Formats: sequence, structure tokens, C-alpha cells
Amino acid sequence: MNMSATNQTELTRLRELSARIGNDPMLTQASTGNSSIKLDSVLWIKASGKWMADAIREDILIPLDLADVRERVKQKVDPANRYYGASIETAMHAVLPHRVVLHVHCVNTIAWAVRQDAPLQLQRQMEGLRWQWIPYLPSGLPLAHEIEKVLFAFPHTDVLILGNHGLVVGGDDCGVVEDLLFEVQRRLAVSPRQAGPSDYAVLAEIADGSLWDLPDDDEVHALATDPISRELLSGGLLYPCQSIVSPSTTPTLFHPVPCPGAKNQSESRYRSRPFLIIDGCGVVFSTSMSIAQRATMGGLARVIQRISSSAPIRYLADEEVASSSVIASRYFELASPSRYSSAG
Repeated sequence: MNMSATNQTELTRLRELSARIGNDPMLTQASTGNSSIKLDSVLWIKASGKWMADAIREDILIPLDLADVRERVKQKVDPANRYYGASIETAMHAVLPHRVVLHVHCVNTIAWAVRQDAPLQLQRQMEGLRWQWIPYLPSGLPLAHEIEKVLFAFPHTDVLILGNHGLVVGGDDCGVVEDLLFEVQRRLAVSPRQAGPSDYAVLAEIADGSLWDLPDDDEVHALATDPISRELLSGGLLYPCQSIVSPSTTPTLFHPVPCPGAKNQSESRYRSRPFLIIDGCGVVFSTSMSIAQRATMGGLARVIQRISSSAPIRYLADEEVASSSVIASRYFELASPSRYSSAG
């Protein structure tokens, strides 16, 4: 596609920004999150399944006809179904008036966004910023149409906090958006709880020569060794990305299991599971788990460790869990082969 030198420079800046954001596990995990820029009549947006971290090494951005995308949204037709490989969030990026848009699964933001009292709690932290709260809605047209309503009422909004989902920031250029992103992240920063120690001896014994292996990310073990985290997980799913771990995710998958007596017992009883959260001990992954699924688990652990034990939690309803599983299935279909591979 032919484009002016100015537009090419802007596109390069978006790639560089995407790579920086994509390499920060506090902002994105695996191929979650997306970035876009509107140049003339074209919406350049991160393709579904691509990793923002790869933005410099790979062509992760795809060009879409902005007018056509917006017309489809107006006609209540999801543009993600029209353009193969387009992000499920294409409609959201199109309806936002900002030239540059970042959508991230910021750990600190999600730790607030899963609270029932999030809109009230966030008023103090976000004071002075042009922000709005969006209650949870499935990605795609439902979320995009709700954002349109909010923007109609508050047209100068440039920060959206999505309930049980994440963060959206928009602005005129990449520098403005990056500065705003980190200002929000600074305001919403939460110190993680100190988790108990992992029992690496037991975990190593279970993993030795079996279908299990140990996570590279030690923070994942907090899901098993912190009693508050275990209690929070037992209540249900907190946000849709948990479904990336398995297209058929159910809340019980995240419930801790008692420590197996031996690796043979863990293999026979839990063979179909992608991971085990072993009560008070730590976490083991199936050797078939992809690096995308592993990164998602790391993000979950970081979120959980930042949720207050006294917080009133808003878990996803059954129909919302079902919807997130459908989105996860699409993710599995389009996930980048260069990243979406076994780490075993």
C-alpha cells in the first residue's frame, strides 16, 4: 500500500509503541490488547492473535477501510466477521474518534475493574482525567455501541475503564497516548500481597518425567500459595482472558486441588487439565500448554495478588462466561503460529 512519508513515520511510531507495551506483562499478556491508528481513510489495527511485542519484527497491523468498518458498525454488522484476521475489538477502535487508540489488559486496572464498587472507588484515583466507566459487555458490537453512547454524552472522553476487562486510552498521537497510559497506570498502581513460599521439591517431583512442567514465571505460584488468591479464584471467572487457557474453561478449572501423592496419580486423575493449582504448594503446567496460555496465567496471578481481600467482587455471569469462551475459540483459531506454540 502506497502512503506518504508522514504516514509511514506515524505507522512506525505505532509499531514501536506497540512493541514497548507488548513487552510489559503488567500491560499485556500474550496476544491480548490491541493498538490502532487512523491514517487518512485507513484504520490500521493489530490483527487478532498477533502479539504486540512482535510489532517491530512482524507485520502485526492490518489496513481496513475506515468508512466501511464504521458503516458496518452502524448497520449492526461486526466488522471482525467481514475482515478475516481483524481484531474482535475492531468495532471499538472504529467508533472511537481518536487518531491513536490503545487497548490493554493492564493488571492494575483489572484489579480495580473486577470490583462491584469500581466506579465509586475509581473516582478519587482518576480525578482530573477525562475518563468514563463502561460496565462489562462482550467484545465486538455490544461494547462498541455502548462506547458510542458514552461518547455522545461525554464527547471529550479519552480514557475508558472497561468493567471486568481492561483499559482504553486515545489521543492525537502516540506520544500523547503513551503518556496518558502511564499516568493512568501510575494512579491505579496496587502493591501485590506477599504470597507464601512454593514447595519446589514437591513440584519438581511431580514434573519429573511426567506430562507436567514448572512455570518459568515464579509469580504464578501465588495462585496456589496465597489463601486470599485461592478464595478469590473459587468464586468464579473474573475476566474473559481466563478463557484463553482453554476454550472450554469452567470456573472449577481454577479451583485448587490437593497435592497428588505422586506424579502417576496426577497424570491419571488430571490428564485433561492444562494446569494444576496445587493447594498451598504451587502450580504446574501441562507440557502441551502454549506460551500464550502460560503468559495468561502470569497475568491472572498478578491481577489476583492486587485485589483486596475485602473487595466486593463482580464475577462473570454464566452467559458472560459462555460468550468469553466463544471469543477464546476465535482466538485459538487466529493465534499467531510463531508465538502460539508449545513451550514444553
